[in-house]
Amino acid sequence: MKIGKDYIGVGVGAFILNENNELLLQKRAVPAEQGYWCIPGGRLEMFEVLKDAVIRETKEETDLDIEVIKLIGVCDHIIKDENAHWVAMSYLCKIKSGIPKIMEPNKASDMKWFDLNNLPDKLTITTKKALADYKKMNDFN
Repeated sequence: MKIGKDYIGVGVGAFILNENNELLLQKRAVPAEQGYWCIPGGRLEMFEVLKDAVIRETKEETDLDIEVIKLIGVCDHIIKDENAHWVAMSYLCKIKSGIPKIMEPNKASDMKWFDLNNLPDKLTITTKKALADYKKMNDFN
C-alpha cells in the first residue's frame, strides 16, 4: 500500500522567505505535479510532531536548518487524475543557518528564490494554498 494513493497522506511544507522577501521553491521531478514549483516539504512519519517533520524534511531536501514560526494553513491536496490525496500543513519558517542546495536531485530538478510578486506560473496546489494563506494573513497585495 502506498501513502497518498491507497490511503490519505499527511504532509508538511516550509514557506521560507529570505531577507529580500523572496520565497524558496523547488521544481518537482516526480509525480504528482511533476514539473511544478513547490515549497520544500514532505510526509509526516509515524509518531513525529508536525513541526519536527517540517524541520527534518527541509534539512533533507535543502540542507537548511530552519526555525518554524507559525502555521500558515492547511490544504486538501487532491488530484484525482493522478490518484493522489494528501492533507498538508504549511508553516512560515526562517533560515537559522545554511545555503539552500538540492539534496535530493531525484525529487527536485531545480531550486530558486522568487519574488512574491513574480512567481512561476506552474505552482503546486499546496504552494498556491500556502501563498494565498500567507497573503491573507499579511494583507499582502
